[in-house]
Amino acid sequence: MERNSYYVGIAFFGMVNGIFNQLALLFALLHVQILAPALLFGSTALTLLFSSLMVSTATIILGGIPAAIYELFVGAKEDSTPASLWIWLTGTALLTLPAMGNFLQFGL
Repeated sequence: MERNSYYVGIAFFGMVNGIFNQLALLFALLHVQILAPALLFGSTALTLLFSSLMVSTATIILGGIPAAIYELFVGAKEDSTPASLWIWLTGTALLTLPAMGNFLQFGL
């Protein structure tokens, strides 16, 4: 599989989790409203979009931790191996499982 396909899949799972994971989105929304109310001009819509972006980014970062540990033990020096990209894709997919029900129900 080509490298770009892995990246598209990882970004897709991050996007789905950021938009459709209600529990994580609510958690991020509450903290953004408390910690940075003036940053987004007090707009609830901007705060919700920023919270969704935060959840998406956190999903991609947390999904990449097992892949980074794998690369550390294997000793990959320059670029990610196909095995580590599979681990990263699987990690983001597992983190997205709670949001998949809402995604499939809503559909795109």
